[in-house]
Parts: sequence; C-alpha cells; structure tokens
Amino acid sequence: MSRGSFSYRQKISKKIKLSLSEKKQISESELKLIYKDEKSDLQCAIRLSQKNELLYIDLEEDFPSEYNRFWLTFPKKNTEHLYGCGETYSKLDLNGEKVRIWVAEHQNVSRITKKIIRDKLTGTHPHKTLPFKKYESYYAQPTFISSEKYFIHGFINSYSEFNFKKSDRITLYFQEIPHLVYGKAASFSELSEKLSALLGRQKKLPDWIYDGSILAIQQGNEMIDKKLAVAKKAGVKVNGVWAQDWCGCRRTGFGYQVMWNWQSDEEGQYPHLKEKIKEWNNQGVHFLGYINPFIALEKNLYKIASEKGYCVKNQEGKDYLVTITTFPAAMVDFTNPEAYNWYKNLIKENMIGIGMSGWMADFGEYLPVDSVLFDGSDPAVIHNQWPAIWAKMNQEAISECGKEDEVFFFTRAGHTGTIAASSMMWTGDQHVDWSVDDGIGSVIPATLSLAMSGYGITHSDAGGYTTVMQMRRSKELLMRWEEMNVFSPLWRSHEGNQPVNDVQFDADEELLKHLSRCSKMHAELKNYLKFLVEEAVEKGTPVMRPLFYHYDEENAFTEKTEYLLGADVLVCPVLDKGAVLRTCYLPDDRWINIFTGMEYMGGTYEIDAKIGYPPVFVKKDSKWKEDILNLGKIN
Repeated sequence: MSRGSFSYRQKISKKIKLSLSEKKQISESELKLIYKDEKSDLQCAIRLSQKNELLYIDLEEDFPSEYNRFWLTFPKKNTEHLYGCGETYSKLDLNGEKVRIWVAEHQNVSRITKKIIRDKLTGTHPHKTLPFKKYESYYAQPTFISSEKYFIHGFINSYSEFNFKKSDRITLYFQEIPHLVYGKAASFSELSEKLSALLGRQKKLPDWIYDGSILAIQQGNEMIDKKLAVAKKAGVKVNGVWAQDWCGCRRTGFGYQVMWNWQSDEEGQYPHLKEKIKEWNNQGVHFLGYINPFIALEKNLYKIASEKGYCVKNQEGKDYLVTITTFPAAMVDFTNPEAYNWYKNLIKENMIGIGMSGWMADFGEYLPVDSVLFDGSDPAVIHNQWPAIWAKMNQEAISECGKEDEVFFFTRAGHTGTIAASSMMWTGDQHVDWSVDDGIGSVIPATLSLAMSGYGITHSDAGGYTTVMQMRRSKELLMRWEEMNVFSPLWRSHEGNQPVNDVQFDADEELLKHLSRCSKMHAELKNYLKFLVEEAVEKGTPVMRPLFYHYDEENAFTEKTEYLLGADVLVCPVLDKGAVLRTCYLPDDRWINIFTGMEYMGGTYEIDAKIGYPPVFVKKDSKWKEDILNLGKIN
C-alpha cells in the first residue's frame, strides 16, 4: 500500500478444475452438488438451500487445506448487462470488465500526476478514460445485479475478483471459502427490496436536511458569520454550514487540510464553538464537522492513544504510521474494545456534545495488510470490513445519544455492512474538472453503481474537491455541479483542497444568484425527496436510479449520463464545458420539461440547456407533476 492505493501480486502454484459429478437431494429445500477432479480423488461439495425466496450457495469445508483460492463459474447470456460491485466511476455496465473487490483510495497519486502532465503537454481530454483495471474504489462490495433481474452477493471479506469479461460466463474468484446468495425478482424494485432485506437498509434522514443548501465554509467563526451574511442577503436558503476544519487546520503542499485532532480548535479559529453553534442553530443553520479514523501525531489525542496502546501496530510492535497525501498519521485499532469505545466517545462528547448536527465520516480504506491488530485478526481479511466497522461506530454514537432524528453522517468508503450502519454516502473526492473518469462526469456512474449494490441514498461535493496544479475549479463547472445536485437527496458544497485556487459560491453576484435559485429549488423538492428517502429506508429502493430500473429498453441499459430521481423525474445534467445544448435520451413515456413546459414522447432530442436550466423532465401522468413543475417557476 502507498497512500491508500494497493498493488497486488500472487503466484498460483496449482490449479485444478472440478466438474459436476453428482446431485444429492437432502430435503425439499436443500440440494448438494458434488464436484470432482477426473484425474484424482479431489472433490468438494456445494450445498444449495432455499430460504425466504433466496438461494444460498455454500462451499463445504471438507477438502485439503492447501487449496486456498476458489473460482466459481456461472453461465451468462451474451445480452446480459451487469452492475454494482460497490462504486465504479468510469463505467456503469460492467460487462466485459474484471472488478477487484478491495476497498482502496480511488484517487491514486500516480494517476493524478500522469493526468496533470498529460493535460499540460497535450491539453485536456475530458472524455479520455484509463483502462478499467487502473481504477480502485473507496467502496467495494461483492455484489452484482444483472439486467436479467437477479443478484449474487458474496458473504466474503478477503480480496476477490468478479470477472465479467467472457460473453458466456461469469467467474467469481475468492481467497476464502465462499458463501453466496442468489436472488431473483420480476422487477428491479422487487430485486432492490430483496437485496436490502439481506444486506440492511439505510437510516432515516433528519427533516432539516431538505430545507436548502449546506454551505462549505472554513477558517473560523468570523468567516462563517461573514459568508452566511453574504449568502442570506443574496436570498440563499441555508440550512447548514459544513466546517471541516472545526478541529484545526494544517497547510501542506497539497493544500488547506484538516488537523486530525478531534476537539474544537478553541485556541485557534473556533473559540467558544459550542456557543456559536447554538447561535447558528437559532438562525436555522445547522453545524456539520469532520472526522476520520486517523489521529494527528502532533496533538494530544495521539499522545493519549499511543500511551494507552490504542493504535494499530506494525510488525515491530510500534504504532503503524500511514502517509496520507503529504503527512503521516496513526490509526486507532477498532478491534480493541477499549480503543473503539474511546474513539466513539470522542464523537459523542466532542461533536454531538457541542451541538453538531452531522459530519463527514471520511476514509476507512487504509488498513495496511502487514499491520498487527489487537485481537489477532488477519488484516488482509479485516481490511475490507474496516469501513463498515467505522460506519457502525458513527451510527452507534448517534443512537446512544438519542439523536437519530436530528443528526446524520456521510461516508465515502464501504463494504458489506456499511449499508445497514450508515445514512448516506458521498461519491468521494472528484476532480474539479469535466473529466469522465474523475470529474463531474464520474458522479452519475458512481451513484448508480452504488444504487445497484443496495446503497440508495447518495450525493456529491458540489464543485468537486481535488485541486492540483492547473486543475482548478471554474465558475462554469461550479454552477453546473450546483444545478445537478439540486436533484439529489442532499445539497452540500465543498471549498476544495485549495480554496484560494477554486471559484467559490460567493465569488460574484451571478454565482450568488445562481446558488440562491438552486437552494430554493432543492427546498421546493422537499416533499418528493422525503417520499423517496422513506421508500429507500422501508424498501431499499434507491433515490437516484438508472433508466433501466423502470424502462426495459436497450438504450436504458447502457445510459450513464442521465438518471431517474425516483420513478417520475428524469435528470440530464450538463457535463461538458461550454455546452448550451444537451442530447437527451427519453424512455418511452410522456415527459414535460420543467423549465420550458414543452412535452416530449420517448426518443432522442437536442434540448436547450443554458446555465441554470439543465434538461429535467417530469412524467406527464405523475401525481407529483404540479410540485415538480413549480421548480421551473423559481427565480
């Protein structure tokens, strides 16, 4: 591992193909399949059992222990489309690809460097993508859904690969004995319900999050007051402020970063923060912070954790220091119950205790495979579980404080178990550019692949985050991102890692007017968004959905630049620099453009798309039609 990115090598010393030899009916709901090697007496058994309309596929553990790798192959139609596996950014349909199930830092330092150099020498190429094998993902989950309306989920934690390269088969590779679940349904809605019943469903969100925009503002109480006054004067509906540097800042070669010491920066930029939060709350502005599983070496919390033996260790028994961007930090060992509770209490006392209404629960991907854990667990097995453990801690803190209807958090990393523990994802650290692989163009594939993995409540940083060298946020990009995020469960901005080099929401009057309108539109969507989130919580139905979810049309199965917000609203964000027209594919239905009132049947159209008026459509027969059309009347 280097800065959360992994290289992987292995040597296969022996590999044997086993063929189906015998079937044994154990009971009405259980069948045993015996697989054998024709040249030896090696065999294994797979037990199939049916429970609650799901098929459980379990490899029995009665074969020689030296076999520690497993490949299971399933038939596939050459017309099938495949989705999920957690979060994928450059592709939605995974047919023809091999996907690693291993959580990692998506923003690989090497990739960013090469991109910066290439763009400097040859100009920007936003539609250029790397080979799929070059990508890693914050959220990797052993789950896929087929266009044939079935899913397979693996209850495994070690590194695995889902291979969809062959036209006639799917091969799943595991490094531990696999236990799989297969589910099939008549519709994608029913399929989501079955999958979420298996994996868990997200938590209800506080009512206040729908009431406008959460603005990212840093650099202290005075700066928050100043920018809030400017925003409110411009008519912006502000329901929250997200100050990620509430615990202090560090200035590095990468930019303006958080000091990872989870106490309010009382001696610095945030004196009397608890009292200020009360003041902002009285204005209807909720305060959000930031936390991750690391602690800064320079500060007092690390001294406490190190002295008590709470940190993840290296092979020499010392605290394992992991480099993130430009500095090292220690990780708290969540397998140590005492350390786990200590860290959870930091959230309860230093965040919820001072009145925070939410926070970004960042990271979770960096557990090194050569570390030593308190409980003796193999870190190569625990690695993928780490983000789920991290999400569970955050959720427990909220629950134990009795704040489930008032406070929420959002995560970026995930694996099996994350869905049941968390309330919301954000799609990670997108570049502040138009690129398909890492910029604004990656948001929709990431959102929809999460939806097809069972995680249905997500949002993105309005404006992106990663700012390096000449890659800087433009005014146009910020405005396009803001208008796209109107049509998502949560509207939240980000200043980026280099705020002085990125255009911010208050840079001029036009930007403030645009933000004001976006915030009002998002607030106007409240009833519809609450309805969709309630559906997600009760049934696992994603808020933002791929077009094929409701339309069985060939184009719908490969469309990754549009999405459905619920069943009734179709969103076609503008993802290209300088575009004033947008080619929109409309499925077979009757649609109304919410900004022009023009009606359309299914088909492909060139739609006017000036800034502030992205092509967004509501179904003509929707019971929400009048509510949605009201958005188009907002100035």
